[in-house]
Amino acid sequence: MFRAPVNRAHVLDAELQQTYIPSGMECSATTTAVRGRPREFDPDQALAAALRVFWKRGYEGASLSELTEAMGITKPSLYACFGNKEALFKKALDLYERDKLAYVGTALEAPSARGVVERLLRGALATHCGSSDPHGCLGVISTLSGSMEADSIRDHVIARRKSSEVALVARLEKAKAEGDLPQGTDAVALAGCLSTMLGGLSIKAQSGTSRQDLEHAVDAFLGIWPSR
Repeated sequence: MFRAPVNRAHVLDAELQQTYIPSGMECSATTTAVRGRPREFDPDQALAAALRVFWKRGYEGASLSELTEAMGITKPSLYACFGNKEALFKKALDLYERDKLAYVGTALEAPSARGVVERLLRGALATHCGSSDPHGCLGVISTLSGSMEADSIRDHVIARRKSSEVALVARLEKAKAEGDLPQGTDAVALAGCLSTMLGGLSIKAQSGTSRQDLEHAVDAFLGIWPSR
């Protein structure tokens, strides 16, 4: 029976991915390269570079080779500083939410339900259709993969999204109690409708739909938003 030769590079890569890195471990800007001089790099810049790769490719589409090349580090340095690929993605997702999704918290503070929705939609458009960043939403892009490898990442992203949806439902319930929405409004269904719209904007933006066309879609959605 034919047996393919063992690829030592793949074996080393697999062993490194299984290495346990404590989640609270701080990353040093200097890591020791295998059989070489210490390699110095800026962890923040490296993480920002990884974010761009994940944002463009999605979790599964981002290879370790592409990540390390973009980050300017070796694979051993990546594992020593950030953990495995999954841990790196979660750190990149933290950065994405902090730097790119700050508008979400501001939107929920709008004085009216329609204001909340408009801020969310306009903020999403600005993020998904930026001139210098990859188009689309990192979370949506990374949940579209169907392989088992990405199951834990998909579950992680969905769990994070749930917390935002809960906050949105609470805000819509508040609007209904204040008379800002009709009394018969189903806040859960309405929040789900908005979430679907936001996901659709992300997919459309990633697939190349123009910002002008997406602006028209947002205007149409706001035009049918229920009012008292």
